[in-house]
Amino acid sequence: MLEINSVSAGYGALTALENISASLADGARLGIFGHNGAGKTTLLRCIIGAHAPSAGTVRLNGEPIIPGQVPATVRRGIAFVPQGHNVFPNLSVEENLTISGLLFDRSFVTEVMRLFPVLEERRSQRAGSMSGGEQQMLALGMAMMTQPKWLLLDEPSTGLAPVIVRNVMGQLAVVNKTFGTGLIIVEQNVPATLKVVESCLILKSGRAVYQGDAATLAAKPDLWEWF
Repeated sequence: MLEINSVSAGYGALTALENISASLADGARLGIFGHNGAGKTTLLRCIIGAHAPSAGTVRLNGEPIIPGQVPATVRRGIAFVPQGHNVFPNLSVEENLTISGLLFDRSFVTEVMRLFPVLEERRSQRAGSMSGGEQQMLALGMAMMTQPKWLLLDEPSTGLAPVIVRNVMGQLAVVNKTFGTGLIIVEQNVPATLKVVESCLILKSGRAVYQGDAATLAAKPDLWEWF
């Protein structure tokens, strides 16, 4: 279980998050929405331990996430895919995956390539020469090499064509179903994300203005008035 308990956070005098809470069972799928500057990325950074909350705690299976100890958090089972194509551009696809799994089971690369067939097809290709969608798949594959219990994604559809977005979101659903990996997806593409997640959190100026199931949010006729 992943628990976010009354988390507040900021940068100096700026408050980015205020009293955010959520309790997520293993394998849950949460979408986090909101305008730019709403605090979405800050919340992900607090969960992974890259940013220290000013109040509240984040706990994984009852044990606190310690700020500043991101590698230890990854080893405990939380992976983070930041916004952008986070790959080693001068290395091959296979080398990117192998490096990502050095502290884990490197043989898991077989499972990752089975999950993302395009990576198998391009295993010898230099990552920087791949398309944006292929690089995003590789970034997801690199995160999966840590065999996470939770996968945090910050704007995974940025810069991608609609057909590629559908492919990425579809693969995330497969990851969840195949491995039981919990998903926390920060996205501006609300309609595409609502098809994958089961619950939603909408942030506005660091505060939660909606917290509930995805189906209820998708059915709201005034959906865009929340943003």
